[in-house]
Amino acid sequence: MITFYFITDPLIECDHEKVYYPSQDSFLLIEYFKKKINDNYFDGIELSEIENVLDLGTGTGIIAIFLQLIKSQNQNFNPRIFASDILEDAITCAKENEMLNNFNNEIIFLQSDLFKSFPDKLKSSFNIIIFNPPYLPSSEYIKNRKNKQLIDYSWDGGLKGFEILIQFLKEAKEFLNLGKEHYIYCLSSSRTIIEDLSKKIMKLGYNNEIIEKKHYFFEDIFLHRLKCLKS
Repeated sequence: MITFYFITDPLIECDHEKVYYPSQDSFLLIEYFKKKINDNYFDGIELSEIENVLDLGTGTGIIAIFLQLIKSQNQNFNPRIFASDILEDAITCAKENEMLNNFNNEIIFLQSDLFKSFPDKLKSSFNIIIFNPPYLPSSEYIKNRKNKQLIDYSWDGGLKGFEILIQFLKEAKEFLNLGKEHYIYCLSSSRTIIEDLSKKIMKLGYNNEIIEKKHYFFEDIFLHRLKCLKS
């Protein structure tokens, strides 16, 4: 069975100071997918079942472009790949990186605060949603949103560090294709209270697995794989 661990990471440039540059969390996602995508399956889901994939909070576009690289080398993997971000600069940067990696308007970009600007036709359409959220607790300085700068959207997850993630999960169900196999992949940090986050995820009706854990400098980063529980 062919795996894609050999695939080269996307080329990424970023001249936009307000856009989050790929860091350990971005590469944690990429390294996981390199291990879990092969010529027939996406982490256990048959490739033929996957119609739409969303990279939400795309930043420089690294995750969406990585998936587009997989798609270009695997004829069995043929979903539409969407990438969205709240920042216009991020969408501009991601489009520049798409071209840098020799793709031309193949990824579908949407500027949106979570799902607020998504068209209705995308409801119930995504098999895979990937979200590298802002996951650190707010600083004292920006607890008042008047002090918030655009770059702060890349790390400020709210007072507890997971409010943005929880709001995302509340909205995500409407856009998941619940009639087929589906996963949400998202990240969290040990600088939040993981037990509280896990309880909130369960209350929202998701099965929550922590599938990777990596220690970087002052924190642990957790990769979660979520699936909607059957009602």
